[in-house]
Amino acid sequence: MSSRIHITTAIAYSNGPPHVGHAYEALATDAFARFQRRKLGAANVTFVTGTDEHGDKNKRAAEALGLDPKAFADKISALFRQGMAGLDVSYDYFVRTTDPVHQAFVQKMLARSFECGDIYFKDYEGLYCIGCERFYTEKELLPGNICPVHNTPVERIKEGNYFLKLEQHREAIRRNIEKNLDFIRPERYRNEALRMLDDPLEDLCISRPKSRLDWGITLPFDDKYVTYVWYDAFWAYLSELPNTDDATLNAILPVTEHFIGKDILKTHATYWPAMLLSAGLPLFRHLNVHGYLNFGGTKMSKSSGNILDPVAYQQTLGPDVLRFFILREYTYGLDGDFTEQRVIDRYNSDLANDLGNLTSRVLTMAARYFEGAITAAPGAGTDPLDVELVETFASIPSRIAPLVEDLAFNRALEAIWQALDAANKYIVATAPFTLAKDADKLPRVAQILANLVEGLRVVADNLEPFMPVTSKKILGLLNVDDQLARAPYGEGIKPGHHVNPTTPLFPRIDKKAPA
Repeated sequence: MSSRIHITTAIAYSNGPPHVGHAYEALATDAFARFQRRKLGAANVTFVTGTDEHGDKNKRAAEALGLDPKAFADKISALFRQGMAGLDVSYDYFVRTTDPVHQAFVQKMLARSFECGDIYFKDYEGLYCIGCERFYTEKELLPGNICPVHNTPVERIKEGNYFLKLEQHREAIRRNIEKNLDFIRPERYRNEALRMLDDPLEDLCISRPKSRLDWGITLPFDDKYVTYVWYDAFWAYLSELPNTDDATLNAILPVTEHFIGKDILKTHATYWPAMLLSAGLPLFRHLNVHGYLNFGGTKMSKSSGNILDPVAYQQTLGPDVLRFFILREYTYGLDGDFTEQRVIDRYNSDLANDLGNLTSRVLTMAARYFEGAITAAPGAGTDPLDVELVETFASIPSRIAPLVEDLAFNRALEAIWQALDAANKYIVATAPFTLAKDADKLPRVAQILANLVEGLRVVADNLEPFMPVTSKKILGLLNVDDQLARAPYGEGIKPGHHVNPTTPLFPRIDKKAPA
């Protein structure tokens, strides 16, 4: 495994504000990025997100509001930035496709492909979906020439445009997928991509005439045209890194992890690799594809009108709750159904009853019996119950690491919750509340609490990629700094350490949360 990694979300189309569906991708990607920073160091991880601001759809959305396209894009991009900040998404670069440095980079890549003969001009007539910003073949459409993504009629457009040759790269793209079995994850999407490559690829229209659409990046070889929005957006994954010379790109792309939704699998599995190969660049490491986040069985989207504001959930339920629900409830790659009641049920059972209650019980006992002092060495007990608990907590890092690498965020959290369950059962079995009534048995109580406090430290540390605010809050209650937090079980909290008084982490919710 490389000591460097580059991580991206899809570049969000900015024709409307962010919703919970966007949060699904952003929060899963953020958990992966935070985990990689812990493993590789922050200097060796870059995380890119941003907004895709050109194209027909954005211009029409702006005109509907009586706004200039750039003013509209400024407004929507700011909402996405605010949303990312409100959800504690730890990106390193927020790229706007209207940024001058991005536009210059796109023109550089266009010129490179044009000079090598991969871009050519022809007259074309085709079926075009405004929502997808792409042409479709009739066999890709639903009966009646309906877009399969937006369920709306496509438009027939006839005009001269520039095209990028795709077919000549098809076999190289296919061989790469066949050779690298995890190039597209999960496997179901790999198989779907291979089926897409069974038939010859139609060349990709990469331009729009300014006579029809002037909202875009001007082609460097024909100033009467702007580039097609998909060609423009892909390069945002790389365009604003500190150094974008060929040496850097050749080093970055092979360690790049793209996180996308399944609705843009074709563009990322066929168009994007062809664009890279045409520019003489290597392919990325992984295409990590997630399913849809549905609401009451229907895909959550702007066009359906069933969008939910993720930051409102953050403000209503508290930090990390939406993040925890998404990562714990759904299997990455599969569709998930989002309902407010399911969020509340998961909150009460896992956060209030398990994590919150355990933290409160342990710190309350430490304050009541020892004035917050830890007077025994964690892990020193020889009782079989102690040994079993120590093994459970000590194994958390090694258990969750391969799961996160494989995008099994729900199973990684399940492993942590198994440890919490073991701790709660340990309290029942050892009965420290009862033992503490006998002064002679306080040393045993001290050992029990030391084991539990150290376990909470390990849990809080390993929760950081999934619940960064909660992790910091628990570590603060345990009076543990960043350096001490990362120690293996038994090497962190020592006798003489003092923990702080407890405060409620997750008060139970007994009413429906507002939308």
